[in-house]
Amino acid sequence: MRRREFITLLAGSVAAWPRIVRAQQREQTRRVGILLPATADDAVWQDRLGAFLQGLGPLGWTIGRNLHVDTRWATPNAAEIRRHAAELAALAPDAILAAATSSVVPLLQATRTVPIIFTATNDPVGAGFVDSLARPGGNATGFMNWEFSMGAKWLELLKQIAPGVTRAARHKLPAIYWERFFVTAGGLMSYGPDLTEAFRQAAGYVDRILKGEKPGDLPVQAPNKYELAINLKTAKALDLSVPQSLLARADEVIE
Repeated sequence: MRRREFITLLAGSVAAWPRIVRAQQREQTRRVGILLPATADDAVWQDRLGAFLQGLGPLGWTIGRNLHVDTRWATPNAAEIRRHAAELAALAPDAILAAATSSVVPLLQATRTVPIIFTATNDPVGAGFVDSLARPGGNATGFMNWEFSMGAKWLELLKQIAPGVTRAARHKLPAIYWERFFVTAGGLMSYGPDLTEAFRQAAGYVDRILKGEKPGDLPVQAPNKYELAINLKTAKALDLSVPQSLLARADEVIE
């Protein structure tokens, strides 16, 4: 190769280096941990996890290309959750998805530096997870289930079906639950947030953290969608008549 050709080739290569470096940086693999208080064969939690992972795709994250995910099915056992929380924190991932309050507590005990995005959590301020909903301030933020004023809504809905109800299920009296899972399992009625949607939204927060934002600057969000489910089989067993107006409002009716 002649000297002039070599110099031209070298100059072209040097000019290309910044583009190559930027491309490599864009494709740098990031690490996300997921802590789930359930078993791997739990269909409800599988759906929620699937919603989270699907939510990452449109944001540019692909497992095996630029994202590595460590998923821990910790079971509902408190000791197992603590063990897996400590193991995930020790890996020092770029972010951890903490599903439910039972996952957040041990993670915050294990690390105050790794960003934690929580879902399905009640009263994160009262629990000490964040300083405030608007400005969490620490290494955790995410999506809460409801405010405690939700109790009044539950009572209102229950009174529409059973105006005379005063006490819980052990007396074969009507009860209202916070999630549709209880209704599909035989409970009378539920009213609560769409937790699958919360997991999908959590992908957006993880994306923002992976791109440089701090969890303490991301406000805790309340649900923007609530679901009403009614089990007519259970209503019949309890000799209750469900008002048509309530059936018309229901998102799901089990007959």
